[in-house]
Amino acid sequence: MATSAAPAAVEALLSITRAATGLADALIVDGPPGPDLSGSRRIYIGWSPGAEQAVEISQDFASAGARTRDEDLTIACYAEVRVGDKDMVLARSRVFELVAGVEIALRATNEQPEAPTLLGTVLWAHLTTGSLIQDKSSGSLAGLAFTITCHARI
Repeated sequence: MATSAAPAAVEALLSITRAATGLADALIVDGPPGPDLSGSRRIYIGWSPGAEQAVEISQDFASAGARTRDEDLTIACYAEVRVGDKDMVLARSRVFELVAGVEIALRATNEQPEAPTLLGTVLWAHLTTGSLIQDKSSGSLAGLAFTITCHARI
């Protein structure tokens, strides 16, 4: 019996985003950034700058008898776009395009009917919050910290 749906949910989110055609040109990273920061379009699953947790979970009994539990979890994510010049409008619009690609990948389609359930690991998952950061210290950078909120029965 699973103690939490979190590990499987994160793996499924990675699988769904890596397979999404709209995100084909983005580097999908599992967890925090490593030493290779190449590429101008990146999405981090299970990490966000300034976030203390990769995933937060909350559980409670699903009903009397304590046979099952309901679990709510939020997965910290971060999308980042860098452009070489000082065109903040371009960087900002492209980072929102990246996050839209994640949101679209989480919608049910004929090819991926189980996407909203993170391939059956949760009852439902959706993008719930976002926070934009911008920087012009070397080119233009736009980053969007966002969360994927899920509900599971374990």
